[in-house]
Amino acid sequence: MNIRIKQQFWLLVFTLLTTGVAAQTNQFSLVEAQRFAMGNSYILKNTQHDVASAQKKVWETITTGLPQVSGTANYTKFLNLPVSLVPGQFFGEEEGTYVPVKFGQDYTSDFGFTVSQLIFDGSYIVGVGSSKIYLDLAKHANEKAEIDIREAVAQAYYLVLIGQKNLTVMQENLTNAQKLYSETKAYYDNGFREEMDVDQMRIIVKNAENEVLKAEREITIAKVVLKYTMGYDMDEDIELSDALDKFLMPLTAENHPGGFDFSAHIDYRLASTNILASEKLLKLEKAAFLPKLSGFYSYTKTAYGNHANLFKPGVSWYPSSLVGLQLEVPLFNSGQKIFKTQQARIELEKATNNRRLAETTLQKDYLTAVAEMRSAVEEYENDVENRKLAEKILDKSKIKFNNGLTSSTELSQLESQYIEAHGAYVASTLQILQADLKLQKAMGKL
Repeated sequence: MNIRIKQQFWLLVFTLLTTGVAAQTNQFSLVEAQRFAMGNSYILKNTQHDVASAQKKVWETITTGLPQVSGTANYTKFLNLPVSLVPGQFFGEEEGTYVPVKFGQDYTSDFGFTVSQLIFDGSYIVGVGSSKIYLDLAKHANEKAEIDIREAVAQAYYLVLIGQKNLTVMQENLTNAQKLYSETKAYYDNGFREEMDVDQMRIIVKNAENEVLKAEREITIAKVVLKYTMGYDMDEDIELSDALDKFLMPLTAENHPGGFDFSAHIDYRLASTNILASEKLLKLEKAAFLPKLSGFYSYTKTAYGNHANLFKPGVSWYPSSLVGLQLEVPLFNSGQKIFKTQQARIELEKATNNRRLAETTLQKDYLTAVAEMRSAVEEYENDVENRKLAEKILDKSKIKFNNGLTSSTELSQLESQYIEAHGAYVASTLQILQADLKLQKAMGKL
């Protein structure tokens, strides 16, 4: 009996522990959510595959300059042996006549291998450098995708937090409305209120219920977006461990963002790498004018016979081998390579212009983000004050309504004013958080 009790006790402990772990793993701070997305986002998985593919491309380019070995094997049966004409005097015939003669045997087989080595090729030297730049471009593209994913996760995370805050306020408002409705109905039942006051309170309750339902749907949608952005299982629940004030408090403090070094921004680095790629492309086209030198070695064994089986004992195999150099010199191609070089030079100029454009764009984005951030802070502070005033006015009106000093119609109007002020507060909260994200991204700190 004691053993059974112990088993049940440890089973209960294990269940509580595993439940606690499961609940913990479903909770994410913003940093944890972004870190989870770095390892599970399908977009990032593809960009990481691009980086891996670019690394393989580097080695592919390098191996073209390493020794190349190829093997061959042939087995041939002549249906009709080739015929050669031999002067007739070799066979006692009259001079000027020819005798048809077949040289060779019906079956031939050979096998061998060839080794080649590139000795000099300007295109190969430039190509190896270009492949490494291609790898850098893939890494930059992956880094840019990571920045975009972190931004998207943060936006979705903020939406959930704002939705939860909004739901809490709407639930409190509903509770207060239901309480006021119950009190008004009690007064009506005792003859101290009119039926219109009860109906008006009922409308306020219904409106409050709709606001709660709306807030719940917004949270559900925001969580779906968050899970999608993170690469999280849609069927699993997710909870947020960070509080909204954690992100709002630093933004409302007095701060003056200074300038930033745009040369460290991912967009500028991408533009700079594109210039390097264009320079390599120009060098590649110029290298096409240079000669190409390679060496080779070939070894072959051949057998002949009038019987199909050339692999039986007694059949002779005759070896042959050779070694040599091959030089390819481009002489004339009607100006094709010249025009390709000119096109590459134009692409280099375009890449240079694109980097200048990136500099100007980054400066514009930064200045715009700073202005929008200041405007968002001011608007947020005003909406916070407006919401407090609307709530204060509504609370006093409820007291007056209970004392018969104000009408239900006026109370309903003040209720709508509070909901409108709270909606403006929610919108400005999202606006200030998004403005901060935009500023951090413009500064290259996201």
